[in-house]
Amino acid sequence: MNNRLLWVKGLDLLFFVGTVVFVTVKYATPLTRFFSNANQLGEYLASFGIWGAAVFVLLQAVQVVIAPIPGEVTQFAGGFIYGTIQGTLFSILGILMGSVMVFGLGRWFGLPLLRVIMPGKTFQKFEFLLNHPKTELVILILFLIPGSPKDILTYIAGLTPVKPLHFFIAAMVARFPGILLSSYIGAHVEAKAYGPVIVATVIALGLFVAGVLLQDRIVPMLKHLKEKPGDRKLRP
Repeated sequence: MNNRLLWVKGLDLLFFVGTVVFVTVKYATPLTRFFSNANQLGEYLASFGIWGAAVFVLLQAVQVVIAPIPGEVTQFAGGFIYGTIQGTLFSILGILMGSVMVFGLGRWFGLPLLRVIMPGKTFQKFEFLLNHPKTELVILILFLIPGSPKDILTYIAGLTPVKPLHFFIAAMVARFPGILLSSYIGAHVEAKAYGPVIVATVIALGLFVAGVLLQDRIVPMLKHLKEKPGDRKLRP
């Protein structure tokens, strides 16, 4: 890599990290409150007329890249505003757009970005993905675990030899149940159908707690998955 490219990447990294820090410090609390108030968000999106849904998709994408807002909050808001089906669709589109950007950022900046944005323990926990012989399978399993740091895993995936199309398919398939459940809860809160909300919330919390508790057991098992003879090696 020549010196000019190193300078370009260094300046780009400085700008990106500075933007993330600025948004987090200055806007974390008001943004979280704004997205948590589905009625207020709905009124804001309605002000864009027919472009409201497109704005929501864009906000969802930005949330994946830099906004310090839990994804479940925006997914809930999507269901509240647009209903279960449309809310799920719009959230999937936004998250896919954001994932493409995050994956690209990971590939462009490489390890320096991960070392800046990831706590040391998190990096050590998932560093094995960088050279794992079964990256695609492991990433799919990790994305299926409720509570796993999916946005962080997307940054890491950008540094692996996994094929982008394979990754995005696996990631979105794995994300779909959680997005659907959050949208379902939001839609039924808006409809004041609190029975289904309670049932769905209990299921969501149960899955989240189980995922958090099992994560430390599952990750070491995935780390030691061995490549079998005849397995196709991943290539950049």
